[in-house]
Amino acid sequence: MPSNSTRHTMARQWELLKLLPSKAPGHTAAELQEHLSNAGHEVSKRTIERDLAELSRQFPIQCNDKGIPYGWHWMPGTASEIPGVSLSEALTLQLVEGTLSTLIPRHMLQALEPRFQQARLKLKALSDEIPAAKWGEKVASVHPELALIPPTVDINVLDQIQDALLNSLKIECTYYAAHKDKEYRFTLNPLALVQRGQVTYLLATAEPFKDIRQFALHRFSDISQSGTPAATPEGFSLRSYLASGAMQFGTPVKVKIEAWITDGLSRLLSETPLSDDMRLTREEDGAHLFATVTDSWELRWWILSHAGSIQIKKPQALANDIAERLQQALDLCIKEGDAFNVGPSPLPR
Repeated sequence: MPSNSTRHTMARQWELLKLLPSKAPGHTAAELQEHLSNAGHEVSKRTIERDLAELSRQFPIQCNDKGIPYGWHWMPGTASEIPGVSLSEALTLQLVEGTLSTLIPRHMLQALEPRFQQARLKLKALSDEIPAAKWGEKVASVHPELALIPPTVDINVLDQIQDALLNSLKIECTYYAAHKDKEYRFTLNPLALVQRGQVTYLLATAEPFKDIRQFALHRFSDISQSGTPAATPEGFSLRSYLASGAMQFGTPVKVKIEAWITDGLSRLLSETPLSDDMRLTREEDGAHLFATVTDSWELRWWILSHAGSIQIKKPQALANDIAERLQQALDLCIKEGDAFNVGPSPLPR
């Protein structure tokens, strides 16, 4: 088994070969030193020069000595593709693995498994010597909402939907509509997959309708491809669809809201504004909020999550909706027989 120093040297030299360009003038030792440093290999320029001289006796690389400083590159006509993964690639694969599984066709994901395995082995081998190899242990991405357990997506459903989407084919399926507690039979024209938090959605049109709808993958069953080309709405663009705010589960209509908020909430919104045009007018006991936002479920969830710190003034329909939801919550707390003694708690201002 190679020693740590030998393994470290091999990893550094292998990374060095990956960095060399395929033609002159090549990279100088100083440039290669900077690249290696960014990859977690802290070595002197003299060490790199020695590495290059040694590697040139085993690989078809050469020094361009027509000008100073000298540049190193692969010889013309030789392959410059080195198998394996670099440290930066290994870290990227580690962060990607498991987070985008429903968005990558499964056969492609399976083809990447050897690369994932290489990445795991490389990071494990270098973790005691190169601090950058432990980067994956020092970063994480978390969702701001309550951490729900992801729903289970049937593998056959996932395969059929990904394949139909890839080949632009219609699908025949049974879909469970949770809000109606009912199953429906659909012919769908798949358009895109979108991962939203813990749930992955298929964007599609359901024949004979033309509007784009969102279908949760875990609610599909009895699915098959029809073999008929899918119909794509004219001008459909996933980027434009997302920019419209449609995945916020509401009409992508923009509304101008006015609200009174507490000092604490105003400080939070100063750091993370609701919109580009948001304005806060300071008052003695809080602040007045003005913003243009998408009229969506998320807007209502956000307002309700700050109950006691915000009072919606405009639009009136939104204010009435929030008041009704709060009243429903209060009614549940004080319904007859409950051991609660809830007194009046007027909203601010």
